[in-house]
Amino acid sequence: MSPRAETVDIAVDADHIAGTLFMPSSDHNPAPGVLFIHGWGGHQQQDRDAARAIAEFGCVCLTFDLRGHVKTSERRETVTREDNLRDVLAAYDVLAHHAGVDKAFIALVGASYGAYLAALLTYKRPARLFSLRAPALYKDEDWDVPKRRLHVDPQFAEYRRRTLRAEENRALGACAQFSGDVLLVESQNDEIIPHPAIANYIAAFANAHSMTYRVIEGADHALSQQAWQLAYTELLMSWMKEMTARALR
Repeated sequence: MSPRAETVDIAVDADHIAGTLFMPSSDHNPAPGVLFIHGWGGHQQQDRDAARAIAEFGCVCLTFDLRGHVKTSERRETVTREDNLRDVLAAYDVLAHHAGVDKAFIALVGASYGAYLAALLTYKRPARLFSLRAPALYKDEDWDVPKRRLHVDPQFAEYRRRTLRAEENRALGACAQFSGDVLLVESQNDEIIPHPAIANYIAAFANAHSMTYRVIEGADHALSQQAWQLAYTELLMSWMKEMTARALR
């Protein structure tokens, strides 16, 4: 039997964002919860196939749309990192408080900007597993400046090529405190997130219980070819199945 998909309304501040819960057909209860966080300019539909596949082997998965995207795209020019982090917090709480979810076993799956937000989330909420695909990196300054305006900084691209210590960046600092299991996936020909940024994340996870690092050969940042998308989904599914096997016995 296929997983059930259930639309959920997530309240955050005075707004509402759309989410989708994917419920496993198995009776394992409580089950690991998996929160998907899409990248800037993305949407929850991009995570649907992976969420459905992971729900099939027993996890409860939640996808959602960050503010500034899809039905709230009119906020795109004004939404800040603080706004989007609050979106992630609200979505996490919806998932963690679901009756079918094991609150002690939450996994975060973030792509690009979503992976960056997921890292910051770990300062405020616990997670057992953390999967990052092409994680973005931003300066700590100008936290309340609209996210779109961060890209006009003439040093924006150069910052992502610097070698940074965990204490020099909040997201890297969060990774340094993370003690769970990590999957980090890089695109070989990523035109947005250069390898030095990936190397900073890898170095930051010094206290992780385990670190799995993979490169999708030939892939660009957006995984614009179906073969690259499938390769990523298979990597994520295989890792998630291995990491949740004991919890699902």
